[in-house]
Amino acid sequence: MNKVILVGNLSRDPELTTTNGGVSVCRFTVAVQRRFQNSEGERDADFINVVVWRAQAENCHKFLKKGSKCGIVGRLQTSSYDGQDGAKRYVTEVVADEVEFLSTRSAGSDNGSVEEKPATKKVAELEPIDDDSLPF
Repeated sequence: MNKVILVGNLSRDPELTTTNGGVSVCRFTVAVQRRFQNSEGERDADFINVVVWRAQAENCHKFLKKGSKCGIVGRLQTSSYDGQDGAKRYVTEVVADEVEFLSTRSAGSDNGSVEEKPATKKVAELEPIDDDSLPF
């Protein structure tokens, strides 16, 4: 079984290209924070390369920008090639099956900045409910 689930922020804008056969490919890097703090009390991040194909690649290029938060479900893939200097190079990346956009563009923003989607209302915004009005 080969399944990867990531939630993180894009560390750079996505790059869209097409294959010789006309298939869209989008590549970007996601910064995923580690669960534990380092010796300085900060949380390190891993920078993970992601590849998305076809229509989903076009949507990622259109709606994601540097700093966007997204969730990714996919599989880990490794490959290798010979570099120009003759040394063997290894590449590890996540091939995404699903990409969930977890932040939205700021209203009226021209610079592509993003803001987090609110997960829930704050406690102060909740309205009290009278127990007599409940149907059970």
